[in-house]
Amino acid sequence: MSLIRLLEVAIGLLSINFILFPFWGSLIIPDLVAYLILAFDILWFYKSAASAAAAFNSHRQIEKSKKIDWLTKAKMAADFEKVHHLVIIPNANEPVSILRRTLASLSAQNFPKERLLVVLAMEEREAGAGEKAESLQKEFSATLPNLFYTRHVLKPGEVIGKSSNEAYAGVWADEKIRQLGIDIDFVTVTTADCDAVLHPQYFSYLTYAFLTNPNRYRRFWQGALVFYNNIARIPSPARIVAIVNSVWQIAQLSRRDRLVNISTYSLSLRMLKEVGFWDTDVIPEDYRIFFKCYFKLAGTVAVEPLFLPVSLDAAESTGLFKTIKNQYLQQQRWAWGVSDDPLIINWWLKSPEIPFWDKTIRVSKVVLDHLFWPVNWIIITLGANLPLILNPRFSQTILGQQLPKISSLILTLCLMFLLVMIYVDFRQRPAEQKPSAPFRLLQLLEWILMPAVGFFLGALPGLDAHLHLLLGKRLGYRITEKV
Repeated sequence: MSLIRLLEVAIGLLSINFILFPFWGSLIIPDLVAYLILAFDILWFYKSAASAAAAFNSHRQIEKSKKIDWLTKAKMAADFEKVHHLVIIPNANEPVSILRRTLASLSAQNFPKERLLVVLAMEEREAGAGEKAESLQKEFSATLPNLFYTRHVLKPGEVIGKSSNEAYAGVWADEKIRQLGIDIDFVTVTTADCDAVLHPQYFSYLTYAFLTNPNRYRRFWQGALVFYNNIARIPSPARIVAIVNSVWQIAQLSRRDRLVNISTYSLSLRMLKEVGFWDTDVIPEDYRIFFKCYFKLAGTVAVEPLFLPVSLDAAESTGLFKTIKNQYLQQQRWAWGVSDDPLIINWWLKSPEIPFWDKTIRVSKVVLDHLFWPVNWIIITLGANLPLILNPRFSQTILGQQLPKISSLILTLCLMFLLVMIYVDFRQRPAEQKPSAPFRLLQLLEWILMPAVGFFLGALPGLDAHLHLLLGKRLGYRITEKV
């Protein structure tokens, strides 16, 4: 058995044993279970407080950034006229209306459009892909004069998905850029999900950040991902997930020690070429490309925040149950990022040139987030009651009687941080996606669904992904349905 496979099994077994420990431990060592649950509750309180503070700080930074004239600031930087931005939009079987909306957001950029090189990365296996791309080319020819498209043909050994498609488009675009005589040292690459609506100042802000950063060839840039394109019309369970994910992503911008690019992000073409573009044999691509750059380039790589929103679609379908299913599959696909952890740990083991604590902190934060994905709900929701239910004798002890009271107090105090999250969400939503006054209270009442939503659309898809990893059953790429 290879080291990678051993690590896959170890990670799967760890997460499952973390889930099972409160159950069997309550029968044998209830005191230890109780103390560990209280320790976890205290940790959860700290994490909630830190996330709330980070979310509020990011919110303030975003509002400040919206008011700055980034184009004027960028023009004052040296080499402004040399900068070009390559935008790759991987897609397959997406409604043309979704692609049109994304291209419209690029047309609305205040950066010179003749220096935006946009590539619709189509898949050859999609019937009519070429015709769709050509119709969009014609439609946006006036506002996006450098709009191209590619048709990715899957090769042996490649995995269907975003990573292999954007790798193909990236290599094609690199050749095109050389033909156009553009200096690649002044080209950024933005990989954009097909439903991404970028703030009109995104590329002006990116230009300024790129030109003024002395380490620009060792940096990613990440905007504030928010799932607001359709949040007003989706059912309550899906909306709760979208809000939590949005505020979490907003918060991450202020936590640079743990910020990793995801979904829609930017980097220099020079760095992307140095590491050989995206891998073609994997499904998760965002965390993978970060750690591929980080370890290949001796730990010199980091992610910088762009405090502007990048709005995406929340998972949706036709009807409540199909939407919930779609949301579940999306969460499962995101949780499948755990499949990258064995390779990341392997790179960590084989990189003595990188300072130990720097790489350890980087890797441990990602691995622990993945590891506890299916565990958090069990401990927070059921943890304090399990020892009392499963071990009646323990319930008669002083610790047994105090455990649920102390745990409940700590978790109740966490509710004030939930209020911060609700506030940030409401302030960040576009006006057209905010509930009207009569429905604001109804949307607040939706939060009583949080325990059920946390299990069925959080813990369960996470556990599903971890079991697939443990059993060696690779998940195939599923495109999130767009409506």
